[in-house]
Amino acid sequence: MPKKARDGNDTKGLLDYLYGPGKRDEHTNPHMVASWDDPFVEDPARSPDMTIADLALILDAPVYALLGKRPAKHVYHVAVRNAPEDRLLTDAEWARVAREMMHASGIAKHDDDQACRWVAIRHADDHIHIVATQARQDGRQPRLRQDIPHMHAAARDFEIEFGLRRLKHGDKTARKWPKTGEQEKAARRGLSEPVRETLQRTVRQAAAAAANEDDFFTRLTAAGVRIHKRVAPDGNVTGYSVAMPGDRDSGQHAVWFPGTRLASDLSLPRVRERWTTPVSMPTVAPAEMWQETERRVRAAADQLGAGGLHQGAGDVAALGDLIVIAAVISPHMVRDRLKDAAFEFERASRVPGDRALEGQARSLYRESTQLLSQSAAAAGRSDTVAALGFLLALVTAIEASRKWHQAQEHRAQAEASGRAGRLLREAVEVTAGASAAREYRTRPKRATTRTPGARRAPAISGERPMAGVLQEAVPVHAGAILADPAWPALRTRLAAVENAGDNPVDALAAVAAQRELTSADSVAEVLTWRLDGWSRQRGATTAATGRNPSQTSTDGTGRTSGPRKTGTPGPARRPPGDEQGQGPRRTR
Repeated sequence: MPKKARDGNDTKGLLDYLYGPGKRDEHTNPHMVASWDDPFVEDPARSPDMTIADLALILDAPVYALLGKRPAKHVYHVAVRNAPEDRLLTDAEWARVAREMMHASGIAKHDDDQACRWVAIRHADDHIHIVATQARQDGRQPRLRQDIPHMHAAARDFEIEFGLRRLKHGDKTARKWPKTGEQEKAARRGLSEPVRETLQRTVRQAAAAAANEDDFFTRLTAAGVRIHKRVAPDGNVTGYSVAMPGDRDSGQHAVWFPGTRLASDLSLPRVRERWTTPVSMPTVAPAEMWQETERRVRAAADQLGAGGLHQGAGDVAALGDLIVIAAVISPHMVRDRLKDAAFEFERASRVPGDRALEGQARSLYRESTQLLSQSAAAAGRSDTVAALGFLLALVTAIEASRKWHQAQEHRAQAEASGRAGRLLREAVEVTAGASAAREYRTRPKRATTRTPGARRAPAISGERPMAGVLQEAVPVHAGAILADPAWPALRTRLAAVENAGDNPVDALAAVAAQRELTSADSVAEVLTWRLDGWSRQRGATTAATGRNPSQTSTDGTGRTSGPRKTGTPGPARRPPGDEQGQGPRRTR
């Protein structure tokens, strides 16, 4: 993937960095792999007759010979990087890549002996840096037009030829990623993420939840974001920029981000599209909020994209807003997974071209979004189990969007829908496990015979073979689970359940009975997710009651050891060793 850096004016300074140790000694064996005049340009790393300063002077010579005005920033810098999973390319292969990139960009066309001068330097296994001067050797300036898209097209050809990871052609719907300087600034300030990321998420949440333009800006202000509106002479607002308090540049000026620089669908015209068509809001009791949104989302899934390309684009955009709001107000147990799903689905919600603002699915999604947004206080108090039906409906909606994207040959969006759908399915299974834990009732106590003075050994990981637990709890799926690559993770989770004081057989049987397993791609993985929800719910019960789960659950013998009741004394019980009636009788 080629990535162009900002133009500069210090050729020697850039070469010093590329040939140097790097900021954290990450550069290894810096050397030149190609140049504009191979093999006659010597490498400063390998020739005693060439220094970095000499190479910089040779590269810059055409700049000083320009017939007209010199460019203020003449240094052209491109980094070309492989994916982490790709094989290592040889120096010869990287040299071919460099020459083709310079040809595609217009810096140095093949067989043009008067083109710009350039060198390609490799100081790591997975990438090269190409440095060129934007001045032709015949005294003219190069024509650079669509250089980055042309280099991307060349990169796609090399991915096929070299058998590398296949990336997607750009459709101008990708999110705006933080620049290197923004990431380094966040690290210096001790922030968990760059300011651009925080602003992008905050603006998206406000846009998804807002009912009108005033509500949008009010929500941004309430979120602590600074706002600058761009007002036309006639008084109309034509755009906006946002900034985080305390975020300043080197000149101590606030750093403003226009909405369109955060994401293509966060420009003011695109934000306004959300409330162009009025949404009718039904009166729903807080207790029925999840059920009502579930009904609407299921109805919308059958209508997604039914009206054609433009209508489908509007439908998936509205679905993206719904997932954003669902992630904000979802139960705490699955909130992180839903936030990750919203992040992944963001690309799927943006489709190249226009989008229609009418359509049954879009209306249902918008109504559901407003319903969740206005019922946020009640939703925050609802438990995970109450949201299970809605999450299942959301999985269906995302799967419908994936199929629609595939039919339209939107590969990047279809893959984003697939990733979001997996995260939603994981949230559903965690919710199902929590539901099983809430409904779980201890088995009736059964009498046991104990040797006088004997004590039961505490449950520890590995006390019983977990394969036996499978055979007892889910005999139909036991064989497939044992052969599943996800079995070790499930075994670890079962051991953790036992260590927490629960019977792993009871727990596994309970979560397995919550929903069918036959359609799962990996039964072991699904059961692992459900046991995660089980453990979290049991832990939440412990925190709320102050009791250990083992006090209200059965152990391997089926006994319960809950707190003793006060009030009317219970029946008499004989102490250990008094089976024949010796010794005094005593009550609880």
